[in-house]
Amino acid sequence: MEELELLQSPQAILLTPEGAKALQAELDHLTQVKRAEIAERLRDSKDHGEFSEDNNELDEVKFEQAIVENRIGELKGILSAAQTIEPGMVSTDFAGIGAWIKVKDADRGVEFEVRMVSSFEANPDEDLISNESPMGMALYGHKVGDVVQFEAPVGQIRYEILSIRAD
Repeated sequence: MEELELLQSPQAILLTPEGAKALQAELDHLTQVKRAEIAERLRDSKDHGEFSEDNNELDEVKFEQAIVENRIGELKGILSAAQTIEPGMVSTDFAGIGAWIKVKDADRGVEFEVRMVSSFEANPDEDLISNESPMGMALYGHKVGDVVQFEAPVGQIRYEILSIRAD
């Protein structure tokens, strides 16, 4: 599949190198650290005869184990299906996954920059917005100079795209 087709494919899981690394680190932590911690807690409960029907702690440990195992499965699925976007694959012709997009609030004049990423690595606190978010969907495919509009919890927002960069 050509790079442009990959970046435009709606079913593709696209990750930035940083996002892929972070998800792999989370997977490693869960499989190497959390699993061992949970197994130790289960052994401790067994050794102390705490396997009664009314053992809330045991239920909590089993629940945590289920959550961890579900997340491990989810991360393995994401990472096995994901394509890492290399810096040369990110277009600066339009707003897309992996691109840094500088925008200006058309009504308030405030300028800021966000990076468009997949929903798997989105983190608004770090200015990483999902391509599936209202803002991401509004920006996706647009070019420098375009003004986009979308509905946010505070109402309609309009942003002018000032620049697009790959890194």
